[in-house]
Amino acid sequence: MAPSNDHRRDTVIDIGKPANFTGGLEFSALTYTVTKKSKNEEGKWFKQEVDLLHKITGFAPKGCITAVMGPSGAGKSTFLDGLAGRIASGSLQGKVSMDGKEMSPSVIKRTSAYIMQDDRLFPTLTVYETFMFAADLRLGPVSVTDKKQRVEKLIQQLGLSSARNTFIGDEGTRGVSGGERRRVSIGVDIIHGPSLLFLDEPTSGLDSTSAHSVIEKVHHIARSGSTVILTIHQPSSRIQLLLDHLIILARGQLMYQGSPKDVAIHLGRMGRKVHKEESPIEYLIDVIQQYDQSELGVEALAEFARTGIKPPFLVDGEVSFATILPTPTPPHHGGYGHHGEGHEDKGRSGKRLPLQTSTHIANDFDHSVRSPYNTNSRSWTPTHSGLMQKMHRFTPSRQPADQKMQSPMSASPGYNYSSEVLPSTPTPHSSDYTVNENDYLTPDIGPNTKSYHHLGPKFANSFFPETWILMRRNFINIRRTPELFLSRLVVLTFMGFLMATMFTNPPRSSQGITNRLSFFIFTVCLFFFSSNDAVPAFIQERFIFVRETAHNAYRASSYTIAGLITFLPFLALQASVYAGIVWFALGLRGPFLYFLVVLYVSLLSTNSFVVFVSSVVPNYILGYAAVIAFTALFFLFCGYFLNSDDIPKGWKWMNHVSTMTYPYEGLIINQYQTNDTFGNNTDGTNITGFNILEGLRINYGKPPHTLSGSKKWEKVFIMLGMTVLYRILFYLVIRFTSKNQRT
Repeated sequence: MAPSNDHRRDTVIDIGKPANFTGGLEFSALTYTVTKKSKNEEGKWFKQEVDLLHKITGFAPKGCITAVMGPSGAGKSTFLDGLAGRIASGSLQGKVSMDGKEMSPSVIKRTSAYIMQDDRLFPTLTVYETFMFAADLRLGPVSVTDKKQRVEKLIQQLGLSSARNTFIGDEGTRGVSGGERRRVSIGVDIIHGPSLLFLDEPTSGLDSTSAHSVIEKVHHIARSGSTVILTIHQPSSRIQLLLDHLIILARGQLMYQGSPKDVAIHLGRMGRKVHKEESPIEYLIDVIQQYDQSELGVEALAEFARTGIKPPFLVDGEVSFATILPTPTPPHHGGYGHHGEGHEDKGRSGKRLPLQTSTHIANDFDHSVRSPYNTNSRSWTPTHSGLMQKMHRFTPSRQPADQKMQSPMSASPGYNYSSEVLPSTPTPHSSDYTVNENDYLTPDIGPNTKSYHHLGPKFANSFFPETWILMRRNFINIRRTPELFLSRLVVLTFMGFLMATMFTNPPRSSQGITNRLSFFIFTVCLFFFSSNDAVPAFIQERFIFVRETAHNAYRASSYTIAGLITFLPFLALQASVYAGIVWFALGLRGPFLYFLVVLYVSLLSTNSFVVFVSSVVPNYILGYAAVIAFTALFFLFCGYFLNSDDIPKGWKWMNHVSTMTYPYEGLIINQYQTNDTFGNNTDGTNITGFNILEGLRINYGKPPHTLSGSKKWEKVFIMLGMTVLYRILFYLVIRFTSKNQRT
């Protein structure tokens, strides 16, 4: 009895490996299901589960470039993320193994590198400095001499010698070319010798020459012993010569797997002939898109890839397939030869003309299909056929129980991955480079290893050396972008002189006291606003942080501490310049040191708060909007407009969380905690400093009218506590939410 289509769809077909398979990455039944909201014909929303990846099984051989291709929306990047452990645990079903040993996502991250589609690098660093910092972070306690030698060799092997001392640059600063930047991105992630290398669209945005140069370098890396898997869209004919293994997807399903040379054979079995001037890979993707746009969808092609049953015809005005073909002869010269006799009509130019509706009934299964990994053919007996049938029922013939179903979609019997064949694969200009496996790879985890759990420490460096490396890099970036802090310093200097001229010699009256209070609140607001440039600071670095920490280059904690320590001297300079200008010009009283400390700690707390906000928001616009909103709220509840005791009980908490409350009250206590007279009441009585504090209902310490029990240092400690709190919150956000992975 023939199994039903539904049963067959749920059955996982094992795709075997060549008999001479020498190791690499294997994956089985990878399935990634998400829940999407859709609208029905009645306009009502409903939830629907969709497979972005559907039971994909296959392998990526070691020492080869495996290219993942397919039309738009095929799931290429999703598939790459699934292999690289970048899909949240529990969301991805299936198994991923390396050299026959199952690997968890965390282990994959420690043994692999992932080069993103966008180049995320520091524009102010040179190529050499970028590689040296990568070596410091990824190689651990290796001597500086060894690191330099490795960096120099890597620069030479990636063809970056002429750009060695060139800045990376960005949109506003001229730097290396696009192809060189892409090679730098690759070099940064392979400097520690990963056994697995994932690349997402490495040729995107590059011209033909630069794209070929990038893939050529990746080809050398693969030949040195790495397992390389990349997604690529419309590779040129020169790039296709560098690809060893091909995986073609559509709608999250496997359409083809095997040698690029055998794509024409695969098409021939479907009843398609490839013209000698046409790329079989592009032709296959065209066929996939034709089915995708029909009622049948790509399921029919996925069924053919799994079982060998020919896809149904496209009828009723849709594109059709030719009928029965004899077994095609093996392709030659990369699979660009003639195969079979049934074909579409072509013009003299060799381009396909619009296909016509077929009225022929073809055999449902190509009996010439043989297992790609052995010479034993599989015989199938279809139970039903018809033009309008979307999926065929079938009954496999009797086979020995120990034989496994094989896929008809892979390499021809003559194609293997043995070490004798790999070096002889054509590589344009390969003689220009000398590739040594030790240049790229750290000691490999061979097949004799019992498990992948003993891989050494998770991070290459301990906490303190790691923090120092990040601090050095931060200082270089700051030194080469002085406008970031100079602009803030210039603003504070200018505003200091402005305050010194506006609020000098206040009258000894209630108005003079009001003027002095206005100076204090303006100073607090000015220092809060001066920290707003911290919003783009982290947002700009966020993608670099995600890329570097995705594979354990350093800890989120060391990044947090390094960022804080780096800014300490610059914030101290800003506070000192402003304090020195206004203190003596306005004749402020109280200890100058306390005045300076309050301004400095105020900068620390507000800077930490803004950095925390920047880690939560996704972009500059929302970041600035959030900071402005909180500035208004903190300003409203800091105690200037309403005394702290007069704020309604429901909003009291806002007074406590406002970062402006404590520097404002601290500056006032420092100024007015004295019995000195600052004016006269209407009745002629003197107004002392303690009278002002009591009138503002500021708790300056008990007993009253004495300096003992002063609470002004308490304000400093609270601001320091806020600094620590916001930095901890910042750490938690980047540690647990700033991850480049799918949920």
